Amino acid sequence: MTTHRVRRHAARALTMTVAACAVAAATVLPAAASDQPTRQQLMAACASGAGKCTFNAPRLGEAYLGELRQVSNSLFNCSTSDSTQSMTWDDTVGSTDSLGVSVTAGGKIAGIVDLSVTASYSHSWSSSHSESSSLNMTVKPGEVGWISRAQVMQRVSGTWQTHYDSPQWGHYYWFFQDTITSPAKNGTDGKSNAVVVKTRKMTAAEKRSCTAEGHQGRTFVAPR
Repeated sequence: MTTHRVRRHAARALTMTVAACAVAAATVLPAAASDQPTRQQLMAACASGAGKCTFNAPRLGEAYLGELRQVSNSLFNCSTSDSTQSMTWDDTVGSTDSLGVSVTAGGKIAGIVDLSVTASYSHSWSSSHSESSSLNMTVKPGEVGWISRAQVMQRVSGTWQTHYDSPQWGHYYWFFQDTITSPAKNGTDGKSNAVVVKTRKMTAAEKRSCTAEGHQGRTFVAPR
């Protein structure tokens, strides 16, 4: 082979190499922000079934006791003696993702997370918990009382993988991290649900309402 032919073959090989590198680089460069889906769009695709979704590598955090929340009506004591009364209460606690979006019980998202957690930890995951009961409470004169409850909660973190049958935003697959906060079974990690009676002094306006609304000398219940 002559020197001229060697140089010509070398130039052709270099051109092909440069072109191949350019194609490879194009496949790994991140898309512009405007060309990428939002997390809301991906979650909507998972919820509707437009995307085939899995929740990969779930990691359960340590359980903790959530904040106390009022779960009953309020009992106002406008009399001059202690008032003891049985009050019913009910509470429903749901799940939210890291954007604060509700994870609806019975929906596709909840089902996917439950399937993933069950496979990894051999126990089911619940997106909501409902409970109700009654409790005797004593309210002193000039006070208002109610029942509050705190639910054991737990966070599960993982990676959502969304697979489309045809490219969406230029790709078949999209991934994003998410953390879902949900109610946990009572006793998880040694934490227990709490139900307590809370009382406080009536405000000046509330005391005036005892007379103005004809409640003087009696107790009355106000919706929460």
